[in-house]
Amino acid sequence: MTDPIADMISRIRNAVHGRQPRVEIPASRFKAEIARILEQEGYIQSYKMVEAGGDVERPLIRIFLKYGPRGEQVISGLERVSRPGRRVYFNRSNVPSVMGGLGTSILTTSRGVMTGREAVKAGVGGEVLCNVW
Repeated sequence: MTDPIADMISRIRNAVHGRQPRVEIPASRFKAEIARILEQEGYIQSYKMVEAGGDVERPLIRIFLKYGPRGEQVISGLERVSRPGRRVYFNRSNVPSVMGGLGTSILTTSRGVMTGREAVKAGVGGEVLCNVW
């Protein structure tokens, strides 16, 4: 697999469209940081790191998806911005807003993985991983 972040995004998007209650993703610290931001911003209920052993052959991140009171999707869109073949960077003054501020961009910066709003407050730019709305 050449792009594990795109795989994570595709798994979440497919599970949301299929109205699944949860999705399991191969674990890494970087993916756990993305899941932390999704939980912090209210796009997912929670996530849990599942260690290898027992019925699990490798470490996983189990993401519990969130839906509205009538079953409507909380995540209506999730797209990968920066890819291995085309990296997308923004400096601190050009960090994009998603859907006019209704969505969230997730960036990796010199200070770690954070949202676009946090990056503007911290005065740092970085690589835009994905947009969520």
